[in-house]
Amino acid sequence: MSETRHDPVRIGLVSISDRASQGVYEDKGIPALREWFAAALTSPWQLETRLIPDDQATIERTLIELVDEAGCHLVLTTGGTGPAPRDVTPEALEPLFEKRMDGFSVLFHHISIPKIGTSTIQSRATAGVAGATYIFCLPGSPGACKDAWDGILASQLDYRHRPCNFVEILPRLDEHAPHLRRLVSAAHPALDPDVGPSARRRA
Repeated sequence: MSETRHDPVRIGLVSISDRASQGVYEDKGIPALREWFAAALTSPWQLETRLIPDDQATIERTLIELVDEAGCHLVLTTGGTGPAPRDVTPEALEPLFEKRMDGFSVLFHHISIPKIGTSTIQSRATAGVAGATYIFCLPGSPGACKDAWDGILASQLDYRHRPCNFVEILPRLDEHAPHLRRLVSAAHPALDPDVGPSARRRA
């Protein structure tokens, strides 16, 4: 049995909502995803959760923290992917991607069409790789999160899935990943990426 099967996948869950972060209403994105992880994920995993407002600088800093300090292999964000002025999650995260995963958005919309029809066009769900971390930006509704989980992520986070899956690729990403704070410092000099010491990942 390979070592990858035993090493836990470190997962960051970020719910992005002005009102939920202010306590106006209860956040439902993180509890829903936590429940789905517990029920369906076969690989070992650890969880980091954050509830933050729709603020671009806060979103950027939170990603840096989860990638460079907490050492997350996977970050899922919920919320802020629509067309409204305060929906800035893609604007905050896409400049930090070293590689975009355009197929995620295409597949997500394909899964959504039978359920919500052309309304799926209002979602700007996106994904990419930063350092050694996969990042997926999902809409804020629990239904949309469930679609992404059931239709895409559950199988890709299962080391048994063939012909390939995210879990088996993680060690290769880890070997060559630069620290995200260094990337951000070069791309966004005005953004202070100093959020603490870099976490050492397990071999």
